[in-house]
Amino acid sequence: MRRSPGHPRQAFIDSAGFLALVNRRDTCHEAAKQIWQKLTDQCSATFTTNFVIAECHALFLARLGHGAAVAFLRQMEQSTTTIVRVREADEDQARQLIYRYHDKDFSFTDATSFVVMERLRITYALTFDEHYTQYGLAVLDIDSF
Repeated sequence: MRRSPGHPRQAFIDSAGFLALVNRRDTCHEAAKQIWQKLTDQCSATFTTNFVIAECHALFLARLGHGAAVAFLRQMEQSTTTIVRVREADEDQARQLIYRYHDKDFSFTDATSFVVMERLRITYALTFDEHYTQYGLAVLDIDSF
């Protein structure tokens, strides 16, 4: 796991991070809560994309049910997390990234997230998805603070 020095002033939240935060049965739930608390305590800006929101909604529907999926969408409307719209150029770069890393199984949402993080110069991600470290991005853990 790659870490950058200092505390994260900005963090990207992936669907695995959101799911771990909400799902008490998730094996990463406690770690996600602790990391979220540290981000909150340090007033770190948080970001995600509209693609991640769509992916989360589908995951919540499948794993936690309709009520949790709707609650997630409502919470995101009230959240201070900035939802970045994936641009057409981001999609183009994400496709090229997927073609280049033929030995990895990055999803299109993952790849667009990597591109958006690079575009916005966001170093850290709250996720438990190994694809982020495979790509070379820093993943937050409790020792990151």
